[in-house]
Amino acid sequence: MAGRITRKELKTDKFALEVGQTVDFVTGHRRELILWGSIAATVVVVGLGIYLYMRHEHTVREQALGDAVQMQEAPVATPNSSGRLSFPTDEAKQNAVTKAFTDIATRFSGSSEAAVAKYYLGSIAADQGKMADAEKWFKESANEGDKNYASLAQFSLGQAYFAEGRPADAEKILRYLMDHSTVFVSKEQATIALAKGIAPTKLAEAIKLLEPLRVGGGPVAQNAITAIGELTGQQ
Repeated sequence: MAGRITRKELKTDKFALEVGQTVDFVTGHRRELILWGSIAATVVVVGLGIYLYMRHEHTVREQALGDAVQMQEAPVATPNSSGRLSFPTDEAKQNAVTKAFTDIATRFSGSSEAAVAKYYLGSIAADQGKMADAEKWFKESANEGDKNYASLAQFSLGQAYFAEGRPADAEKILRYLMDHSTVFVSKEQATIALAKGIAPTKLAEAIKLLEPLRVGGGPVAQNAITAIGELTGQQ
C-alpha cells in the first residue's frame, strides 16, 4: 500500500536521520570539538605530569629519609680517607640528625616519610630526657603513619608514659597493642613491656602476664623468663 512504511524502512530512516544529524553537528561545531579535544588532551597531559611529579616527590622523600637514617647510624669518630660518614662529636651528630629529621617532618608533612621522621625525633628526644617533646613526636607519628609505624610510635609512647610516671596511660596503650599486633610490635612484645611497666605496683599481675609466654621456647620464652627473673629479684 502506498505511503506505508515498513519496520525495516523505519529503522533505516531513523539510522540515516541520526547519522545526518551527527554529521551536521560535527560540521557546525568543528571548532568546539577541536577545543574540547584539546582540553581532554590537556587533562591527560596534566594528569600524567601530576603522576610523574608525585613519583618524583616520593623518590625525593625516600632519599631524604635514607640520608637522615644514615646520619643516625653514623659513628662518632675521626674522619678518615675511606669517605665513610662520621661526626667529630656526639653533639655535632645529634644536631645534624635532628635537623635532617625535622626538615623531613616539616617539608613533607602528611607523608609516611614525615611520620617516620617524627618517630625518630621522638626517640632522640626521649634519649635526651625531653619527655614532653618525645610525647609530642610519638603522638604525631602514631596519628600520621601507617599501622606498622603507628604501632611502633604507640609502643614508644607507652614507654615514655611509664618514664613520666603515667602508668595508667601507658597500660591503656600497651593493652591496645596486645590486641592489635603488627609487623613491628607483636602481642608478646607489648605484653612483656606492659608487665615490666606495671611490676613496681602490680607485681602479681605482671608475673601473671608473663607466665604464658614462658612455654614454647624461642626468643619470646627466653625474654619472658628473663623478665620474670628480673622482676622477682626486685623483691
